[in-house]
Amino acid sequence: MRLVLTGLMLLTLVGVMTDSAAQPAGGSKPLVFISSFAPAGSGAIQAFTFDPSAGTLTPTRSTPIEHPFFLALSPNRRFLYSIHAREFSGKDNEFVAAFELLGRTGELKALNRQSSRGTASCYLDVDATGKSVVVANYTTGSVASLPAGKDGSLGEAATFVQHTGSSVNPNRQTGPHAHCIVISPDNKHVFSADLGLDRVLCYRLDAATARLTPTRQAFVRTPPGAGPRHLTFHPNGRHLYVINEMANSVTHFEYEPKTGMLVEKGTLSTVPQGFQGESYCADVKITPNGRFLYGTNRGHDSLAAYRIAEDGSLSLIGIEPSLGKGPQNLAITPDGQHLLCANMPSNNVAVFRIDAESGKLHSTGAPVTLKSPSCIMIVP
Repeated sequence: MRLVLTGLMLLTLVGVMTDSAAQPAGGSKPLVFISSFAPAGSGAIQAFTFDPSAGTLTPTRSTPIEHPFFLALSPNRRFLYSIHAREFSGKDNEFVAAFELLGRTGELKALNRQSSRGTASCYLDVDATGKSVVVANYTTGSVASLPAGKDGSLGEAATFVQHTGSSVNPNRQTGPHAHCIVISPDNKHVFSADLGLDRVLCYRLDAATARLTPTRQAFVRTPPGAGPRHLTFHPNGRHLYVINEMANSVTHFEYEPKTGMLVEKGTLSTVPQGFQGESYCADVKITPNGRFLYGTNRGHDSLAAYRIAEDGSLSLIGIEPSLGKGPQNLAITPDGQHLLCANMPSNNVAVFRIDAESGKLHSTGAPVTLKSPSCIMIVP
């Protein structure tokens, strides 16, 4: 889908940084940022407080920004990074914007922005030192890495990599479409899921310089026509899971930290057996204790839940309605007790309680209305 947006410079909010943004007081309610993917006048990063006892979101502040789409948080919780588009998927490159968190109210101070070096920029991640920010560009099929200073501001891209090639689907895979970029838990490697190539590309990360270099195993393949979209690591750092947008499936890989190699172990469907409708996966997340994995189905409009075995293999728990159309993004609270789901086309965010024993999802109430929610970022 191609969207044309108008331009808007970042709004700078004046304030004083407090220590609580980096180290929130014990017992404080989590702060939740949710991006509203919309043009000038509607696009924003909306802040909420989350009440774990009730499973409810309460809005606090809104920071205007055009089509923020995806968000990433620095490891010290002081800085938030966002996609920022003047003309999403247009001729001009888009931006990565840097913000400073001002206390626990959701107030943001704009620091600066840098070119993403591509268009339809769709994913961000920050390394464990906070010195490197990586970005994936869907339409132009590229990835880039940007250095981040101690003050959270971004420098120009240190590395730019243009993906090349194609795959079997003549409608969506005639060229590269980098849809995700994730840094490994050991902070040594970076992996990018490219929907257009049916590949997960592998890079070594030099966090101090924010530079990427290809590993000896430059990529691994997903099933032909699968269209890998997002990926996530198991908390133990030994397993990686890729959700395939076009095939409605999840592929499990084992990860070898020393070399960065991935070894495919198996693939499972995310939709019910016999389903014949049109549906496309989007996001995948794992509970902090590593017991459960969840993936989204847009079209079937559901959340697939899996149990993770000791060897990393998956078994289906069940597939539940997402309480909205087009579930785009998921976030799990740090305590592992709740899952938040952004249903982008239906303009709402649903909250579910996660059963600690079974992994099943239970709604905590009516979804919260929010325009085009595209990414959820929780600040403990």
